[in-house]
Amino acid sequence: MRTIVGFLFLTAIYSCKMEEKEILSSRENTVKINELIDNWHEYAAEAKFEPYFDAMADSSVFIGTDASEIWSKKEFMKFSRPYFDKGKAWSFHPINRNIYFSEDHSIIWFDELLDTWMGTCRGSGVLVYQNDSLKIKHYVLSVCVPNDDMNMIISVKSKNDSLFRVHFDPQ
Repeated sequence: MRTIVGFLFLTAIYSCKMEEKEILSSRENTVKINELIDNWHEYAAEAKFEPYFDAMADSSVFIGTDASEIWSKKEFMKFSRPYFDKGKAWSFHPINRNIYFSEDHSIIWFDELLDTWMGTCRGSGVLVYQNDSLKIKHYVLSVCVPNDDMNMIISVKSKNDSLFRVHFDPQ
């Protein structure tokens, strides 16, 4: 009987702690996530190479607006270094951001609208914990095109699109 009572007591405490953790996790993580992404954008604008790339997970991927731009962290560092060395990388200012969590908060993803030199862009990403620190694991930057302007955009990019038109073979 003692074992059952002890088990029920521990289960009740654990349940309360889990609920409290999830509530705190959601609020605290939202603040941390916004700080992480805002700082990451600011580091680029201020050409702070080390902090910018420290915000990214070791095995992160950055996908740019050009179809050829899919970089590992190491490749993206190499591509970006000349921009940072000149003292000006890029400046993205968030317009809004949505943050999402899996039920157990182990998966975090977001999307954001950005004011950039290219006009309005959308960024989306996945965040992970790496060594107890929140990091950007995957980021995709895309240019937002109004639906009414799509035919003009299709026409402009059709030549380059043909370079990427190969059928995907998953084998």
